Amino acid sequence: QVQLVESGGGLVQSGGSLRLACAASGGTFSSYIMGWFRQAPGKEREFVASIYPFGESPYSDSVKGRFGIARDNAKMTVYLQMNSLKPEDSAVYYCAARTRGTQYNYWGQGTQVTVSS
Repeated sequence: QVQLVESGGGLVQSGGSLRLACAASGGTFSSYIMGWFRQAPGKEREFVASIYPFGESPYSDSVKGRFGIARDNAKMTVYLQMNSLKPEDSAVYYCAARTRGTQYNYWGQGTQVTVSS
C-alpha cells in the first residue's frame, strides 16, 4: 500500500512560481510511475505531468515549457516545479502513483494552488 502526501501549495501572483512536493511511503517508489493531476472548481480532473522510473516525463500541452517534474527516489518524493503561473493554473493539485499496465490507483489528498491576476 502506498501513501502519498502533497505539500507546497499556496497563493501566488500571476507570473510567479511554486514547487509542489509529494512524499510517498510504502511500496517500491522507484518502480512507480508518478503523476500530477489537477482539478479546478466545476471542471474534471486533468493530467498535468508524469515521470517514469527511468525519467521519461510527458506533460500536458497547457503546462509544457512552464512546469517541470522530477523525482528523488532516495527521498521517495516527486516534485512539480511550476513557473510562469497563470490564473487558469489555479486548482487542487493531486499526486498519484501507478505501476506499468495499471491505472493510477494511489492518490494523495491534494494541495490547493491559487494564482491571482
